[in-house]
Amino acid sequence: MHNLDLYALVEEHLGFEEEINSLYETIRNLALESNPSTLIDIGCGQGEFCKQIANKDLKVFGVDLSQKQIDAALKKGVDAQSIDIKDVKEKFDCATAVFDVINYLPKEYIKEFFTHTYDLLNDEGYFIFDINSLFGFEEIAQGTLNIDLDDKFIAIDANFDDDILYTDITLFTKEKDLYKKEFGTIEQYYYDNDFLAATLKKVGFEVTKIVEFNLHSEDECDKYIFVCKRK
Repeated sequence: MHNLDLYALVEEHLGFEEEINSLYETIRNLALESNPSTLIDIGCGQGEFCKQIANKDLKVFGVDLSQKQIDAALKKGVDAQSIDIKDVKEKFDCATAVFDVINYLPKEYIKEFFTHTYDLLNDEGYFIFDINSLFGFEEIAQGTLNIDLDDKFIAIDANFDDDILYTDITLFTKEKDLYKKEFGTIEQYYYDNDFLAATLKKVGFEVTKIVEFNLHSEDECDKYIFVCKRK
């Protein structure tokens, strides 16, 4: 099982739904400011953001590398496909990458990813994504969490070291009188805002604004939302 598929199995039990919906709403409002008629959500997962932003005037298409995630999105009625963005042929007025998508990308792939996203957009199109702040990684994401349910037990242990957050996920699922164990490690990468802005500029984007966002903290922002325009 892909490690992100394992995360998808435990995500609903983490209790973050209210916070994530708040992030979705903020990015939704930012995306709709430019009145796009088409939007691609990159790393759409199970398609929840696609569902929330789609309306009669906005055609939304979701892409994700995980077929299991896409299968779940399709069951919700989302127009989605398991495909690499470099293979998408259509053009869109807006592209989004929501809830840590960028943080999952290794540094050597960031410029290539931004380039492929740039190529997906029509002239003057917008690209909107969120990124975890250093405070978010150091003070919020690190730590352990154990969840004991009737039919499963979840253990999560996250450690931030050398600009990488390593999150170990252990899932025990009860099957009759036995437990099935699944384990995986997810890596997320910290990116400085100046580095991202410089890389986006090299590709051809203009960063029109960076919005501070408090996902899990009231003290200091643990996320930034980038709003970029295809020049």
